[in-house]
Amino acid sequence: MTDAGRTALTRFVDELKRLRDRAGAPSLNRLAALTAALPHPLPRSTISDKLNARSLPEWEFVASFVTACAAHAEQSGVALPPTAVDLDRWAARHLRMLRAVDGARAASRLAASARAELDRHAPETTPERVVVPRQLPAAPRHFAGRTAELAALNRIAEDAAEPGGAVVVSAIGGTAGIGKTALALHWARRVADRFPDGQLYVDLRGYGPGSPLAPAEAVRGFLDAFAVPPREVPTTPDGQAGLYRSLLAGRRVLVLLDNARDAEQVRSLLPGSAGCLALVTSRDRLASLVAVEGAHPLRLDPLPPAEARSVLADRVGPHRVLAEPEAVDRITAACAGLPLVLAIVAARAAAHPDFSLADLAAELTGARALDVFAGSDRAVDVRTVFSWSYRGLAPAAARLFRLLSLHPGPEVGTAASTCLAGVPAREARRLLRDLADAHLLTEHRPGRFTRHDLLRAYAEELTEEHDGTEERRAATHRLLDHYLRTADRAARLVDPYRVTAELPEQAAGAIPEQVPDTARALAWFAAEHRVLLAVLAQEHAGFDAQAHLLARSLSTYLYRAGYWHDWVCAEQAALRAARRGGDRRGQAAAHRGLARAYLRLDREEAALAQLRLALVRYAELDDRVGQAHTQLNLAEVFDRFGRYPMVLRHARLALDGYRAAAHPAGQAKALNSIGWSLSMQGRHREAVGYCREALDIQLELGDRDGAADTLDSLGHVHHRLHDHALARTFYQRAAELFQETGNRPEEGFTLDHLGDVLAESGEPDAARETWRRAVELLDRGGPAERVDAIRAKLERVGPRSSVTRTGGRSPYEAF
Repeated sequence: MTDAGRTALTRFVDELKRLRDRAGAPSLNRLAALTAALPHPLPRSTISDKLNARSLPEWEFVASFVTACAAHAEQSGVALPPTAVDLDRWAARHLRMLRAVDGARAASRLAASARAELDRHAPETTPERVVVPRQLPAAPRHFAGRTAELAALNRIAEDAAEPGGAVVVSAIGGTAGIGKTALALHWARRVADRFPDGQLYVDLRGYGPGSPLAPAEAVRGFLDAFAVPPREVPTTPDGQAGLYRSLLAGRRVLVLLDNARDAEQVRSLLPGSAGCLALVTSRDRLASLVAVEGAHPLRLDPLPPAEARSVLADRVGPHRVLAEPEAVDRITAACAGLPLVLAIVAARAAAHPDFSLADLAAELTGARALDVFAGSDRAVDVRTVFSWSYRGLAPAAARLFRLLSLHPGPEVGTAASTCLAGVPAREARRLLRDLADAHLLTEHRPGRFTRHDLLRAYAEELTEEHDGTEERRAATHRLLDHYLRTADRAARLVDPYRVTAELPEQAAGAIPEQVPDTARALAWFAAEHRVLLAVLAQEHAGFDAQAHLLARSLSTYLYRAGYWHDWVCAEQAALRAARRGGDRRGQAAAHRGLARAYLRLDREEAALAQLRLALVRYAELDDRVGQAHTQLNLAEVFDRFGRYPMVLRHARLALDGYRAAAHPAGQAKALNSIGWSLSMQGRHREAVGYCREALDIQLELGDRDGAADTLDSLGHVHHRLHDHALARTFYQRAAELFQETGNRPEEGFTLDHLGDVLAESGEPDAARETWRRAVELLDRGGPAERVDAIRAKLERVGPRSSVTRTGGRSPYEAF
């Protein structure tokens, strides 16, 4: 600003000060209080700022200040001439000051603000400058779903409408093709009437062909939208930005900033006045915009299946969707809930009405499915659209993005990503944040990341192109070894007496997670077991030993957690890996593991067949312990058949084998099994001795899982002897130990029996509560007949009701 401009501002401020003095010199606090009820209340700090000429007094300030001075003079009995508080006279003075300041033509915010004030308050001199921009592109013709997101945007718009509030910013983020722009335009069109002073729109080209739009270029476009004459546009970017904000002051304008690269590209384009709303879309999370400007983040997730079907029906017609529901489900799954991809498929279906949706679904689920989404239009070529996000990554983040395609999902943790990339943990966390910021990963829980299948397919193509075979193989080795060694540690804590095998040599860079105790071990398995099942579902050439041993460790958890169908899958994977690697001992263990899993699913004949195969393999290997384990499992099968003499025979064979191998934990299991079989034959007193001997060994060894089995057997024996007090004691302690070891199904079975004892002891309330807990534990994976039987007891038990005992549990859970 020239000296002339500064002088004009100072003179005008001096006139305001003289008016204050003539009105009785009200304090700043008094002036603030007098303006509180006016359309434009003045905070004390604002009055101080303006009266010291630190910023330009806008007309709203002048009008409120003069009105407050007039009110104070009247209340104080000070007579002011009418001309002293005539707002028309003050408007003329204000306009002269603005022209003088604007005449400075400097690159300052004061000059820009002056220009804006001239535009707003001198329409009689520049009528052509009153322009209401309407820049919103057409809304998408086909739009469905996003009900929750639209409601959230409506709430944000209501915040913007609050008088005196701050400018409101909403940041819509999400991965490529998720429908950010479509949502923003659809909503903006619906609420355009809430912003009568205009709607501004700019594509910032943050992701796409060419270079991102410079913020200064976007600002200049907005000035053009308000028809600011070129001669009146400040010469510097800061001046233009100041003028842009001044134009929005006091107005209700919607500013849609589409496809932003990052927060810095957006910051100078945000309005500075209440009543305006800025809507920003970006593939970046715009975290600093949320932290500094208080933006409301709105992350778009893939469309749920119902909304995806609605999008497809809207584009291809409801009759085709209703005619082929299974094909529609396959299409929506293959499109990963991405509106852009659904639109491409729908366009292909519409262009070929003679194609069945089943044919289109087959294209999408075959090899090189991304080829279906390729085309000459780069804006709807999925590979190209994804590449705009990928190209913005630093080399290390791009490498991790590619290598993550080697991970089968459904999610990946930070520790596994660290090993996959072979980098320090701190660097891996930074790279994962970079990928999440670019919406190439989604952090759906702290430290847990997911992405949809199309991004994974894109990354898989990239890693085949850019990462050599040896590098991919080394990454796979590190990943498998990480999971194997962590699972082995966790399984040893959950079951210290499980059968173990020597692990292969550790891969360089494969660092297992720290699992310090049983609780953490169970928590790790709970978080990772779906991932481990996905790992086992793939065939990793050359890593059969790792796959087999990983399945063995995972089975330890799946049995206790009641995931019995998953347990079968894990054992089948273990058997396949052992066969590929020619591992006969591994095959024997997998046959026996499959038998145990089949028994939990009441498939006794299948279990018997697997145990016979296991027994042959162990005999070939002269493995006495393996044979003893198998004999104990055979005892359980014959227990299911009710053939108790055979149960006793196999239990004694197991005991002989364990004694010959000097295996005390096994001996205790076999003794407990013998006691159980004797009790089932009515020989309860004799059974107590065997079970007591077993319990003594288990307590000495610290074998909590084995002790829980034996305590349950003792509860059963004493229940049959009508000694309810001892039965209750043994069942309660067994349930506590099963809970400590995370064995949900066995805890549920024991609580069922404890409920029987309580009911027979005349404690119906305690019995009902115990059965309810049993149902909660067994409802997820327990036998349906058993759960139904417990629910039936819950319905009929009363103060004097008798109950029918449900089937006993088998105490044969071997190693």
